[in-house]
Amino acid sequence: MPDLSSRAHGIQLMFGLLAIFLVILIFVIQPSIERDSKTVLEKIQHSGNLRILTLNSASTYYQAHDGPNGFEYQLSTLFSEYIGVTPKFITVSQFADLYPELLFGSGDIIAAGLSENESEFSSAVLYGPPYFESTNQVLYHKGLVTNPKKIEDLTEGLLHVVSGTSQVKLLAEVRKQHPELVWREVDDAASEELIERVGSGEVSYLLADSHQIALQRRFFPELLVAFELGEPRKLRWAFNHSVDTSLANALDDFFEQIKTDGRLDQLIHRHYSHVAKFNYSDIQTFTGNIEQRLHKYEALFRREAEVVGVDWRLIAAIAYQESLWNPQAKSPTGVRGLMMLTRVTAKQMGVTNRLDPAQSIRGGAKYFASALKRTSSKITEPDRTWFALASYNVGFGHVEDARVITQRNGGNPNRWIDVKKTLPLLARKKWYKQTKYGYARGSEPVKYVANIRKYYDYLTGLDLKLNKKSISLKQLKDGETLPLAPSL
Repeated sequence: MPDLSSRAHGIQLMFGLLAIFLVILIFVIQPSIERDSKTVLEKIQHSGNLRILTLNSASTYYQAHDGPNGFEYQLSTLFSEYIGVTPKFITVSQFADLYPELLFGSGDIIAAGLSENESEFSSAVLYGPPYFESTNQVLYHKGLVTNPKKIEDLTEGLLHVVSGTSQVKLLAEVRKQHPELVWREVDDAASEELIERVGSGEVSYLLADSHQIALQRRFFPELLVAFELGEPRKLRWAFNHSVDTSLANALDDFFEQIKTDGRLDQLIHRHYSHVAKFNYSDIQTFTGNIEQRLHKYEALFRREAEVVGVDWRLIAAIAYQESLWNPQAKSPTGVRGLMMLTRVTAKQMGVTNRLDPAQSIRGGAKYFASALKRTSSKITEPDRTWFALASYNVGFGHVEDARVITQRNGGNPNRWIDVKKTLPLLARKKWYKQTKYGYARGSEPVKYVANIRKYYDYLTGLDLKLNKKSISLKQLKDGETLPLAPSL
C-alpha cells in the first residue's frame, strides 16, 4: 500500500498535467472564442471591406467616363467611409438574385433601391432606415398607344414588369379589384432595359420606379407617364439577421447623421433634381441639334477642353445653352458666337473674332476654367462646377454675394443646393442693398446651371450608351474644315 506522500505526489502530478492541458486548451480555443465574440460590424471592419450587392444601372452603380458612379454607389461609399472600410461592389445580373446572394453570404448589404416586404425572402432579412421615396409609374410610348388614364385603359398591348420586384406584388393586389388585369414578368432584363424597349416600341406598357424612369426618359422624349399605382415606396438597404444589432445600429446612426447635416439631400439633389424637371420638347430639340450640328464642332470641344482640363461634354453643354451650337448667334445685349462672349470677355481670353467657332470655343473654355479656378477650394465637386457655371453666367461677385446671404440665413455657402435658393434674392431690394455687387437677376444662373446639367447628363449618358468612337484630336488651325464625324 503506497504511503500518503506518494499518493499526494501522484495527485499533484496529475493536477499539474491537467493544468498544462488546460493552458494548452485555452491557447487553442482562445482565438476562436475571440473570433466568435466579434460583432457583425467588427467582423466587417476587421476584413477591411464592406461587400455591397447591387445592380448595374444608372440609379445604382455604373462605370462612368471618370470612374464608378450612381446614387447607390455614392451613398454606400459614404457609409463605408463612416465605418472605416473600403466598399466592394458586387453586381448581380437580375433583381431576383439580390436576396438569395445576400442570404448565401455573398455580401453584407444590398444597396439597390429596395423596399420593405417586396420579396418572398423579405422575412429572412432586415432593413435599414428609409432614405428615398419613389412611386410606381405606368410608362407608355406617345403615339404608339392611346394615353391610358387608368388600369382599365391598358388594352392596346401588354403591361410588363421586372420579375421579383415590389411591382409584381402590387399588381397582384390590384388584380383583386381588376380581375381582367394581365401582365408579363421579365427576368432577363432590368427596368432600364425595359424602358428602352418601351422607347423602341417593343413593349407597350411598363410599371417601374419613378426615379428609374426619370433617369431614362432623358434619352426618350416620346415616353410619357400615364398614371401612378399604389402608395409611394420607401427605399431601404437590406442585410442579414444576426445575433447582435451592431450593423443595424451603425446604419441608423449613419442615416441620422447624413439627414441632419444635409448630405443625403445634397446627394438626392445631385442625382435627381435636374432630371425630374426635364422639358421633353426641349430635349427633343436638343437631340435634333446633336444630329445636325454637334458633329461640326465636337473635335474643337474635345481639343480645347483637353487644354484646360475640363470634360468636353461640359463645354459643349455650355455652348448649347448659350447659342444652340449656332456660331452666328447674337443677343440683343451684343454677346455673340457659339459661346456667346461679350467684347470684354473675348478680349480678355485673346479672342479676335467671336464668330469663328474655334476661337469662340477656345475663349469660352478658358473663361470657364478661370471661373472654376477662382471658385473657393472649400467647395467640393461636383458643386464647385455648378458654382463656376453660375459665375460664368451672372458673374463671380454676385455668386459671392449669394454665398454671404446664404451663410447669414443659416445655410451652407459651400453647397449649391443652399446657394441656389438664395440667388433669386439678389433681385429684391431688401437683399441686394446689403450686398457688395448689388442687383442681379439671380433666378437666371439657377436655371442656367440646371439646363447645362441636363444637357451635360444627356451627352454623358448618350456617349456611354453608344460607346461611340471619338473624333481624333488632330491639330486644327483656326478656320480649318472639320471632318464629318458619325452623329451621336
